[in-house]
Amino acid sequence: MSKDFDVTSLHQLATGIASAAPLRDVLEHVLEFAISTVQCDSCFIYVLEGNELILRASKNAHPDLVDRLKLKLGQGITGWVAEHKQPVAIDRDAYSDQRFRFFNELPEDRFEAFLSVPVLSRDRIVGAINLQNRAPYSYSQREIKMISSIGLLVGAQIEMARLETENSQLSDQLETRKLLERAKGILQHDLQISEQDAYARLRRQSQEHRISLRNVANAVILSHELREKAR
Repeated sequence: MSKDFDVTSLHQLATGIASAAPLRDVLEHVLEFAISTVQCDSCFIYVLEGNELILRASKNAHPDLVDRLKLKLGQGITGWVAEHKQPVAIDRDAYSDQRFRFFNELPEDRFEAFLSVPVLSRDRIVGAINLQNRAPYSYSQREIKMISSIGLLVGAQIEMARLETENSQLSDQLETRKLLERAKGILQHDLQISEQDAYARLRRQSQEHRISLRNVANAVILSHELREKAR
């Protein structure tokens, strides 16, 4: 049976869109609204990055799969939905559909019912929202339209949030590279070693102490600055 319309979840979703929230927050709002709208045992949200659909949010805990499980366009029912920009609703034996893709580590592989809708931004595919039910379940046209509407409403925001996340990651990578270059220069000067040896020392410290290269570089730079001030 379809759930009653959840105004609170819709408000949270709209607030997330309006506030230009980070990608993770936007996906959580989408997840909450989807599962508050349609009775389901599982909800996955995939985001298109390059030519791959990457699992970015899940109703059920899948820490080993979120951010790691990937599908190519056209692969599985989800990939078919993304490629054709059309929803697919299967009320029973979803795993028997010729488009179905099995993941042996997923209990959802044996769920009976499956609903997948595209997430779009100006007719460009951005991702997909999947709902699954353990028992046979007939998704109503109202439910399909509701979840499809979510995909249309949040598509642009998901795309924008994803791009902002990518830009932030690129900025972090650039800053890390600058710090590494400076730390290598300090080690080369102080120890009279090659750039390759300096990098090897930084990497070894990172591995031995199980901390990031960026933190090791920061430590080298801080130590150098303290020595300079002490002179």
